[in-house]
Amino acid sequence: MVDTPLSPAPATPARDERLLLGYALIWTAVVGWSVNAVVAKVVLESAGLSAFRLAEVRATGSALLLFAAVAVLRPDALRVTRRELAFLAVFGVAGLGAVQLFYFLAIERLEIGIALVIQYLAPVFVALWARFVAKEPVRRRLWVGIALSLVGLCLVVQLWQGMTLDAAGVAACLGAALTYAGYVLMAERSLRAGRDAVSLLAWGFLFSALLWAVIQPWWSFPLGTASGDAPLLGRLDELSAPVPLLLAYIVVFGTVLPFLLLVTALHHVSATRATVLAMLEPVLAAVVAYAWLGEELAAIQIAGALLVLVGVGLAQTARAPTPST
Repeated sequence: MVDTPLSPAPATPARDERLLLGYALIWTAVVGWSVNAVVAKVVLESAGLSAFRLAEVRATGSALLLFAAVAVLRPDALRVTRRELAFLAVFGVAGLGAVQLFYFLAIERLEIGIALVIQYLAPVFVALWARFVAKEPVRRRLWVGIALSLVGLCLVVQLWQGMTLDAAGVAACLGAALTYAGYVLMAERSLRAGRDAVSLLAWGFLFSALLWAVIQPWWSFPLGTASGDAPLLGRLDELSAPVPLLLAYIVVFGTVLPFLLLVTALHHVSATRATVLAMLEPVLAAVVAYAWLGEELAAIQIAGALLVLVGVGLAQTARAPTPST
């Protein structure tokens, strides 16, 4: 992970090209995640798979692909100490595993745009952890960002109407935000300790997959449900696609490739800038959900979503830059 330098480097043509490449990689990853949100909702509602089973498929498929890639290309990167193995287990179970479960539970109960806006409160939690737990210096913009995020969130959920949104869905969103924040903090710690991002994700998804295999053994997987065709819902309801094809899309184009694109982008842009750019996901996902599923947001909710994103952007950049390798 690359930290924001204490002073910006002078602009050069080569540096500008690297920034543009980094932006292109991040935006491509965001497109993958945004379309994946709609595909996942189709699988949850049309194919009949539960959020638990979908989280199991995503974790297991991602683990197999990433572990195989690292084993072939950089087998030395898979070496771990006993102490690090325990950390990676927590990272995979309480981080990657939990955030995926809460995410799928959220989009099963809420419109995608709303679910992602609430989930993107995670950087606010990261900034609060940095200020009050890690005792890191943070800029004053943190408090402005938190205030804007809370006001925007009230508009998104239309609090004055007595929480008309599904309460379990909102709770799942907040759970996704908290576990996402924990996952980011654990990943940051591991990367600073020298672990490369791809092997970190490989180990994390592996432990997440092992947890799901214990909770839901693969021999009890509903093959009948997952082997047929599923209507694509919304404006594409007259069309259908094989469920295995949709699951493969979620694993490859909705998980593995976007993660790898984001990791590659960190060679060209700072981690802070990359995270802020990735905040385009709720907006683009809402557009895809409208175009595909016909999901709509009220004008007041759109305004609230924009306030949340502005607030999260301020909070995300509130952590003071520190030099590190």
